[in-house]
Amino acid sequence: MTVILLALGLVFILEGLVLALAPSRLERLLEMLVAMPVEARRLLGLLTVTGGGMLTALALWLL
Repeated sequence: MTVILLALGLVFILEGLVLALAPSRLERLLEMLVAMPVEARRLLGLLTVTGGGMLTALALWLL
């Protein structure tokens, strides 16, 4: 449970930094996402979930 809370806290910190330091770039990124085909967004999401799962497994393995 502690690891999950730590991970969520880090996600919130990173998301907050993006919004605080580069809000205009975030708007451009969202415009690019809207312009992408649905299949490309789905693939990007699946790759992100896979990468996140691998990083989580690596972090747990290193504990």
